[in-house]
This record gives sequence, C-alpha cells and structure tokens, in this order.
Amino acid sequence: MLTRRSFVPLMFAAPTLLRAQAAVNRVVIDPLRVRASLDRRIWGSFLEHLGRAIYGGIYDPGSALADASGFRKDVAAEVRGMGVPIIRYPGGNFVSGYNWLDGVGPRDKRPTVLDRAWNSIETNQFGTNEFVTWSKSVGAEPLIGTNFGTAAPEMSAALVEYCNVPGGTKWSNLRREHGYAQPHAIKMWCLGNEMDGTWQIGHMPAREYGRKAVDAARQMRAVDPSVQLIACGSSGPGQPTFLEWDREVLEECYSQVDGISLHRYYGNDTAGETGGNSLKYLAMNLAMEEQIDQVAAVCEYVRKRTGSNKRLWLSFDEWNVWYRRRGGNGQRQQAPHLLEEEYNLEDALLVGGLVNALLRRSDKVRVACLAQLVNVIAPIVTNANGLLRQSIYYPYSWALESARGQALDALVESAAIEGIPAIDGAVTFDPATGQYCVLLLNRDLMQPREATLVFRDNAPTRTLRFDTLTGADLKAVNTFADPGKVKPASLESPGPSGRIVVRLPARSYSRLLLQAARA
Repeated sequence: MLTRRSFVPLMFAAPTLLRAQAAVNRVVIDPLRVRASLDRRIWGSFLEHLGRAIYGGIYDPGSALADASGFRKDVAAEVRGMGVPIIRYPGGNFVSGYNWLDGVGPRDKRPTVLDRAWNSIETNQFGTNEFVTWSKSVGAEPLIGTNFGTAAPEMSAALVEYCNVPGGTKWSNLRREHGYAQPHAIKMWCLGNEMDGTWQIGHMPAREYGRKAVDAARQMRAVDPSVQLIACGSSGPGQPTFLEWDREVLEECYSQVDGISLHRYYGNDTAGETGGNSLKYLAMNLAMEEQIDQVAAVCEYVRKRTGSNKRLWLSFDEWNVWYRRRGGNGQRQQAPHLLEEEYNLEDALLVGGLVNALLRRSDKVRVACLAQLVNVIAPIVTNANGLLRQSIYYPYSWALESARGQALDALVESAAIEGIPAIDGAVTFDPATGQYCVLLLNRDLMQPREATLVFRDNAPTRTLRFDTLTGADLKAVNTFADPGKVKPASLESPGPSGRIVVRLPARSYSRLLLQAARA
C-alpha cells in the first residue's frame, strides 16, 4: 500500500469526445464493437493485516456475530452476496516483513510479533489457511502476495509448496499436519509489493528486484508450473522512477512473469492536484486510463525489445479514494483504528468513474483490486452490532452485479465544462443473457444532463432498471446513525428502442440495464 500521494496531469481518454457547443450528449453502442471479454477478476478486492481489516473486520472470534471459526457472519454474507471474485492478501506493506510460517499451525503456538510496516502488534491468529478457508467460503479466489522484503526467494517457493503440492514433501506435509489434507490450489501470486517505495521494508533498485523476481519465479514454477505470477510494478505516477522502474524490472523478468501490478489512490485535498475542486476530482478517472496506457506501452516496448511472443496483462491491484486518514502508526496496539476513511458522495461518484475507466481498459487489465474490503479505506465498515455500507459500496457493487460479458467500445460524445467532459460512460453486453449495462457519470455539479443512447444493432426491447446515486450535498456520508444518507434511488425508466434519451441528475452516477436479444 502506497504511503504517499501521487498525481499525474489530467488527460482525457480517447473514447470521450468533447463537443464545442452544448449539443446533445451521445453514446453510440454497437454490440459488434467489443473491446474485451471481461475477466471477472477485474472487480477484485484486497485485505491486508492493517488496522481492523482482518481482526474486527472479517475475523472477530470474540463477537456475538462470529461463527465457530471466528469469522464474522454478517461480513461473510455481505461479501458473498456482492460476488467479489478475487481477494489479494496479506499485503500491502505488511507482506514485506511477514513470515508466513508465523501464521500457520496451532494457534496457541503462533508468535505475537511487532508488525514494522504499521507499528502494530500482530497476533498471527489469522494466517494463510484461515484466509483460504474464508475466501473460499465467500466464493472468492485467493491472490497471495509473497515477501520480497525480508525473505529470500526460496520462502516464496516454500509457500507455493505448502499451498499447492498434494503431499509427500516437506512443506506440503506440514500443511497436512496442520489439518488441510487437500491442497489449496492457489493460481495467482504477487511477487512482492511496492518494492520501488522508500517506505517499503527491503526497498531495492529495479534491476535487483527484477533479478530476485526471476529467481523466485523459477523456483515457484519448479514447484507448480501452473502458477500465474505478477511482477511488482511502480507504486504510482508520483514516483521519480515511474515507468523507468517498470521498464528495468521487465527487462530482467519479462519471460518469467504473466502480469505487472499498478497502484494508485485518488484524493480531493486542497494541497493536491485538484486543489479541492470537485469537477477536477471527478475527472481523475481519466488519469487512471492514462496510467494504464503508459504501463501497457512499457510492456509492449519490452516485448518488442526482447523478441517475446508473450503479451503481459496488467493487475491494477490497489485502487481507491484515499486522502484523509493518512496516519499509519498503530502505536503498537492490536488491530488499531487505522486508515478508516469516511467516504462521501463525491468519492462514490469518482469510484463510479474509476469503474468506467477499468471497463474501457479491460483489454489491458485482467485483475484489479479495490483497496480495501473491510474497515480500512473500505466500502464496508463494522462495529460490534453490525456493518455499514459506505457510499463507495454502491458503484462497486453495481459493477460486480451488472458489468458482465463483454466491454463494448462505445463512443461517448459530451459537452465540456471547463475543458472536462460532462458525461463519462461505459457499456457492457452479456451475449449469454442479452443484457446491456450502461454506466454513466454526470460530472455537471449544477445541472442535469440529457444523453442519447444510439444502438447500431440489437436494440433493447425492454428496460430492466434505471438507478442513480446522487444528492444535494457532495460531502454527505453514511454513518451507523444514518446509514441511508447516500444510497441509490430509482429513476423513471425510459422506453426501449434503438434511440433512448436518458436524463441524468446533476452530480450523479447512474446504471441503466436493458434487455435485448441474445447474441
């Protein structure tokens, strides 16, 4: 997890065209123009041993809401209902000082240690086996990060052996001794976390990291040739070595990895690039697209230089709004309250825009993780009595529920406000069900905007639902005392046809579901 803010200049994505006059905003949709078949793992999430994400979040054995394994039943039911497809664990900065052996075996023999990443006390009562058990119970695939800070490459290979080999070897037999006869069969692995960051335990130069990644990858594949490995990319555009790090890393390890990571957090503080300007803030999703394009270009450059036929995919495995609760000092407490951001309406609108950006770049991004899932910069917050859905929960849950099948290469034409497109859109079509999902962000803070949806083929025959997230107060937040302050509302559904006019409220993010013939 990045511990410093980083911004790049705003640039406008190619799918959005500005109109000089306040003409009709238009979204041209052709189901034959497919940008990508969606990998469901683009809607993943993230859990780190940080603050109350694990202890008091998903695992709380002292709670009346916990099951016999200590897992919070309300949180598990919520995550299962959301359908989160993949969850990255155990970090984040935490992983660079983590000995996975501390978190396996009998709980009464696990050591309590000082987590140096967040200056917190780690009891190790929750570890790899508990995470795999929990994630499978909620229907999520585990994405495991390995320690590239204090650990040697052989420890990454040992963890693969512990998790994936059926038995008959040192580490697989240890897993069986711990009560897990069947292998966990974990396919996706992150090779470290933010190793370009000076804040990271074991921070190292790019070429040193790349050579270590080659060593670890070879050892891990010797244990299980089927694993998919994600190299540690730059921590973000604010890094002085941004893109240079990615190039040098890939020049060392391109042949040994399958993907490379991207991280980015967004904020609207007065000291940052937006200067507290909400309109500029709601355009920050265009900076996400620019970052994706830049890293993808580096991958292609290295591919050409090395003569490889393999194309890497991108893992945007940390993204979210985060700029208020920046302090990461746990004061040597167990499960301290850290980074518990309170999200407002404008944060939710930007998260919707970020969802749109990921859809528009889903030909490059195969995995993405909203950071994080519970309590720590998260859509879900818990207390002793239950859980709360924060404002950002809703655009994320809409993506999980409705953005399925294929991401279409829709053309969005929009009037501009101070040089920024008023309307931002993304469209999916599911050939199996014939359902369109149209996701529209209206950045106009003052006025509603109309947009015309033009279908070039397979026009919808039925409107399924039309929802919006909006409100008079951009700074409104949900609390346990008032959990419905920011929540979706239904809009009057437009009639289905090949040309549909929708009216989008000011400062809103909307979801329109339409039924057409199956492909």
